[in-house]
Amino acid sequence: MIHVAVGVIRNHQGEILISKRHDHAHQGGLWEFPGGKVEPGETVETALKRELHEELGIQVAESTPLIQVRHRYDDRHVLLDVFEFNDYRGQPHGREGQPLAWVSPENLKSYPFPAADRPILSAIRLPRFYAVLESAPDPETYRQRLQNLLQNGIRLIYWRARNLPQPVYQALAVEFAKLAETANATLMLRDNLQSPYPNTGLHLTGTQLNTLKKRPPASPVAAACHTLEELRLADNLQLDFAVLSPIQPTTTHPNASPLGWDTAKQWLEQVNLPVFLMGGLQRPDLRRACHLGAQGVAGIRLFQDQAG
Repeated sequence: MIHVAVGVIRNHQGEILISKRHDHAHQGGLWEFPGGKVEPGETVETALKRELHEELGIQVAESTPLIQVRHRYDDRHVLLDVFEFNDYRGQPHGREGQPLAWVSPENLKSYPFPAADRPILSAIRLPRFYAVLESAPDPETYRQRLQNLLQNGIRLIYWRARNLPQPVYQALAVEFAKLAETANATLMLRDNLQSPYPNTGLHLTGTQLNTLKKRPPASPVAAACHTLEELRLADNLQLDFAVLSPIQPTTTHPNASPLGWDTAKQWLEQVNLPVFLMGGLQRPDLRRACHLGAQGVAGIRLFQDQAG
């Protein structure tokens, strides 16, 4: 297996730096994220700092793990260790003659990337927090809580609302989707397998996930997972992300056996899609979750102070 350190570098405009592979290289002519092989005796962070200086002439300091990807090509097996950087010193330039481009996360899909980079593209477009909006007494309270979350900077929200009848839920979905779109956020909906609403995503329950044979047409598509088999199924279906729970004991599901951090880490190492951890977590747990390989943390109570 070839171990590769990969850097996702953002500028102050939120754009991502990509470079084009030389035609004679493996996957030549495609675009990629900067980085290179981890040499014997190097840590991933050391290798990445070295590669970014050699390739781009920049110096980077603090980084955050983004995702690990394992991919088998016809002629090689690669492990991509991906880290995110929001700060660097120097002016990036192609020191090896490679073309560079700064691209918004939304426009990355217009560039051809190697197959192994698909999960990285999903992870880049996702934030670190995923709020679940649930258990409001009436539609107006849901509306106010959604607006509060958006005003507090939450950009990925699952409007679950299991207490609302389906006709009421459907009637409100278009309005709520517009509120999210205006705030440049993504609203994930339930039970819309056949006719997804514009500018929304689909969050599958575990039951829905286990009945699928192919990915639904919505985008993005996520799934609730409670077992390693469900995580693997979400990965095989090439969903955009998953939510793994419960990590810790929760008041909402007191009889559920928590997975714990060690099990979560072991399972994350066996799939290639971004995964949010959920269940009994607090905001300070974000750092630990990311260092275990998770995309971020999700929750209901976790965001109550911001939902109101």
